[in-house]
Amino acid sequence: MRSAEVLPGLLDTPKSVASKFLYDSRGSRLFDEICGLEDYYPARVESGILSRYAEEIGGRLGRDVRLIEPGAGTGWKTEILLDHLEAPAEWVPIDVSRAALDQAARRIAGRFPFLPIRPVWGDFARSMALPRGRGRRGVVFFPGSTLGNFHPWEAVDLLRSFARAAGPGGAALVGVDLKKEPEIIERAYNDRDGVTAEFNLNLLRRLNRELGADFQPRAFRHRAFYDETRGRIEMHLVAGSPQRVRLDGHLIAFERGESVRTEVAYKYEPEEFARLCEAAGLEIERRWSDDRDWFGLFLCVPRGP
Repeated sequence: MRSAEVLPGLLDTPKSVASKFLYDSRGSRLFDEICGLEDYYPARVESGILSRYAEEIGGRLGRDVRLIEPGAGTGWKTEILLDHLEAPAEWVPIDVSRAALDQAARRIAGRFPFLPIRPVWGDFARSMALPRGRGRRGVVFFPGSTLGNFHPWEAVDLLRSFARAAGPGGAALVGVDLKKEPEIIERAYNDRDGVTAEFNLNLLRRLNRELGADFQPRAFRHRAFYDETRGRIEMHLVAGSPQRVRLDGHLIAFERGESVRTEVAYKYEPEEFARLCEAAGLEIERRWSDDRDWFGLFLCVPRGP
């Protein structure tokens, strides 16, 4: 993280910081803890879909797959898929957190000792430059609800980059959090144990540690709410009193009640996601979902002429 990457958003009105900066080593550990919480349905429901349909998904993807995973995290969902792929050619995890990437590589190597693993440390949203690979078919695996952290126009660009990374005849297997009752969505981002709040506040500690800022994390509180008009969760850090924060020679002023937005998480109807795919030159070949239709795994392939 560099000050030039966060200062423009902090000096803007309203203030914001990109959600990718939530994921330092501690942030990644806290997010793994969030995924195990009862209220945080996306991880639990998607894992259930993967486990239930893994054999069918593996059959659709075929043998000798080069599995590319942007934002791989600790790779625990990857295990479910790899268990049902026939002779996968290699796994290419990509992540901004070197600690999470190393942990994921060790985890998968322990479970699949003969699988070539080629980690890429970097920000997949900025570049999908990958090492030359092997395999009959490239498949980008993008589970979770990470696509929702991008504005729709950004999501289209990201889907296009997935198609390029997968190559001719490739595919993308994308997890999408579907629209549902707002109270269910809001509860997932406001857990009773305060883990999500600590995950959010950890961003300020990272700014202090890595960039020499002087935020007082205890002077801010976590807030997350669902905006039905935009169809998205917004996560904020709200100043409880007037603040003056220094970062790289700049003075950042907060009024009481003013916030910095740290994450957006769009939720989609299947038809809305299909339109994103169409704009990116893709089409949905197959969708797998849970019984309540809370979450979807979409197999996306290049559109025909």
